[in-house]
Amino acid sequence: MKTMIHDCPELMETIERIGFLPLLAGTIPGFSADEMMAPECRYKLLDDGSWDWPLWDWKGPVVTEGHFAYGKFFDGKAGFVTLEWWPDLCNWRRSRHPLPDEESVEGAILSVLQVNGSMITRDLRAACGFTGAKMRSRFDSYVTRLQMACRVVTEDFVYPHDKHGNRYGWGWALLNVPEHLFSRDTYLCDRSPEESRERLLTHFRSLLPKATAKQLERLIG
Repeated sequence: MKTMIHDCPELMETIERIGFLPLLAGTIPGFSADEMMAPECRYKLLDDGSWDWPLWDWKGPVVTEGHFAYGKFFDGKAGFVTLEWWPDLCNWRRSRHPLPDEESVEGAILSVLQVNGSMITRDLRAACGFTGAKMRSRFDSYVTRLQMACRVVTEDFVYPHDKHGNRYGWGWALLNVPEHLFSRDTYLCDRSPEESRERLLTHFRSLLPKATAKQLERLIG
């Protein structure tokens, strides 16, 4: 899959064309936005210790301005899915991961988001009581499972600013449930979960002809 991306519109065009695109490199060579970046758009460490990474800056506008879902959908790694393909992915993934019990941690996370709407990860973690030492990684694992199940998505990214108004840091994911962001039509799927899975598999086989069966299975989830 040879694509050279030079700007944010080209990134959105690429996602729209292929339907699915992880943000960073994974187990399938070449299948990520980062690997498709033109050399001048790759991560660069600057002389003053700061960094420049256009892709990191573009992912927010792609999520807010494009017709895509963003989250940890690819074997626990983040990436984009077009709303054209979202019904099949959601249909398959949710069949494998039923709605969690309200008394469970995952159920509590969903409940908080359903009531409050979009929340940055830090605030969501506190609202769910994960405030003790070493709680961050545990909480993040629950959120990742919910994203893999297509029950939580990233709505945008929020960045802190210094006293001069300059943005700094890697930013925080603004999480939400997809039902708050996408229309009901996005969830209408007239196929069985198994039919959706086969449709996904057929698409990925044509998209990634050199990928192994195991790699494709992990991709579909």
